[in-house]
Amino acid sequence: MAEIRPTVIREEKVQAINEIAGKLRESQTTVVADYRGLTVAQVTELRKQLREAGVEFQVLKNSLTRLATEKESLTELDQYLTGPNALAFSKDDIIAPAKIIADFAKKNDKLEIKGGVIEGKVVGAEQIKALASLPSREGLLSMLLSVLQAPMRNVALAVKAVAEQKEGQGA
Repeated sequence: MAEIRPTVIREEKVQAINEIAGKLRESQTTVVADYRGLTVAQVTELRKQLREAGVEFQVLKNSLTRLATEKESLTELDQYLTGPNALAFSKDDIIAPAKIIADFAKKNDKLEIKGGVIEGKVVGAEQIKALASLPSREGLLSMLLSVLQAPMRNVALAVKAVAEQKEGQGA
């Protein structure tokens, strides 16, 4: 039987802490959720939805995560790191992890949002749920596009009306 050397375990833990710290640093949004009571099928479905949105979902040891939050000056997050937790990390989309987890929690009351980090600021469950209620990035872009198009549309209609009026006068 091979002997386990403490230095090897320590190196692995340091590597894991650095990896978690990197994810906390690079993520636009991180959501901490208690997944106790979900079936394997439910967790698999949640992971699938998150993966499709480019969100990484991991069950991490609280002790290692606390060391990572200390490294990234996010120790306020430690209050949410009790019991079994899963963390969702999103580098690209601020809203996606909050929206997917909140929508999933509505259908599966066993999933509980505890808190998280939004753009480097530790927030509670209420702020995560408020973020989830915002339209998706695509929805926001669509709204912005329609707002930008409205003045052009109005100018075009005014020019057309003037042209039709001049045609009517000229006939």
